[in-house]
Amino acid sequence: MTVMSRHLGFCFAVAALWHTSAALAADASPPNVVLIFADDLGYADVGCFGAKDIRTPNIDRLATEGTRFTSFYVSQPVCTASRASLMTGCYANRVGLAGALNHTSKAGIHADEVLLPELLQQRGYATAIFGKWHLGHRPEFSPLRHGFNEFLGIPYSNDNGPLHPVVKTIPSLPWIDGEKTAELDPDQSQFTRRLTERALRFLAANKDRPFFLYLPHIMPHVPIFASEKFKGRSGRGLYGDVVEELDWSVGEIVAALKRLNLEDNTLLIFTSDNGPFLSYGEHAGSATPLREGKLTTFEGGVRTPCLIRWPKIIPAGRTCDEPVASIDLLPTIAKLIDAPVPKHPIDGLDVWPILSGQPDGRTPHEALLFFSGDELQAVRSGDWKLHFAHDYLTVAGPPGKGGKPANYENMKPKSIEESGIRGIASRHGYEVRRIEQSLFNLKDDPGESRDVAKQHPTV
Repeated sequence: MTVMSRHLGFCFAVAALWHTSAALAADASPPNVVLIFADDLGYADVGCFGAKDIRTPNIDRLATEGTRFTSFYVSQPVCTASRASLMTGCYANRVGLAGALNHTSKAGIHADEVLLPELLQQRGYATAIFGKWHLGHRPEFSPLRHGFNEFLGIPYSNDNGPLHPVVKTIPSLPWIDGEKTAELDPDQSQFTRRLTERALRFLAANKDRPFFLYLPHIMPHVPIFASEKFKGRSGRGLYGDVVEELDWSVGEIVAALKRLNLEDNTLLIFTSDNGPFLSYGEHAGSATPLREGKLTTFEGGVRTPCLIRWPKIIPAGRTCDEPVASIDLLPTIAKLIDAPVPKHPIDGLDVWPILSGQPDGRTPHEALLFFSGDELQAVRSGDWKLHFAHDYLTVAGPPGKGGKPANYENMKPKSIEESGIRGIASRHGYEVRRIEQSLFNLKDDPGESRDVAKQHPTV
């Protein structure tokens, strides 16, 4: 694997050399930015990515009016790490936030890190986050101390409370407005509606100035809930109902931008933090045709649906298969608004030539790295995906039902206290298996089912 080895070293050095190959037209002003981040939404859970039993006309319209990115990646297949990368433009391991934080965690985003909202705030943008933060719940980690003017939502995942499907000793889930706890154990069926309504108020209040709206929805992370209006509407049970309500939210945001005469100067990005939580069966999404899901570095865990819309700037109705990553959004947006990127090394690169559909737009990455916790498990370079030998989680038997994970009836309280991969397996009904070093050609085999290392020993 000589070429792949060279790519690994290059990845960490190349961030210092990144540059942009294109800029906006001279008469275009820096855009407003709306970033909608679903939670555990699978690659195949929206219509334009293959869903047949979930109706998502508003999300699908983003594909018609913008570009559909079919090789969009997150750096880790789990909540906190994925969000840390999104906000900093760095692999989560670089900023010390691998894995997922919970209500007992003492860690969080460090004060020295420069987050995307801070760059925008420095350029005069109003900034807001409505949804799940998950970068630390202690006061020093508050979103309001890291570039946001407003915050409404929860500090960590919605299962970090009495509604956890397995662990029953977690204290109440806080609903936070600004830096104050406004409620304990709020009605989760109202999350999507409440966050959307607050987002609409933010848009209206800031229509005359540039703004950054970050909407990291709490759904469809388990436990899942839909409001009465959406219950029973989809062809995929409660999970489909939840996704259709998210689609409604997207429609409300787009309609507000149009009503406020803002859509032509608003960059709108829709994606997910990682793949589906497959152990939860009917309460989880689908990554078909990709392999596995959340908690794994197979494609189903790290490749997410992504749609980007900016009328008259980003090509409409286009599909792009060039590899792009969430770490690239910070440097790309920084270039668009003429903001300096952080002085310390970052891993993301400017991908505006790809987003804007330039004929020579190609991924600037020699390779993309995929970690699970502190372990580098996989690398993508071109069409090649190399997995190093590692343990991984899979659903070995029937998936869970009714909001419970697989193998729920056999779970024991002692096993729930375990740490590491086996602790995750015991809490969420997975089986631990092992993959030896393997090479896949994603162009021919997106499901990572055929190891071709022996046929290509020099890759």
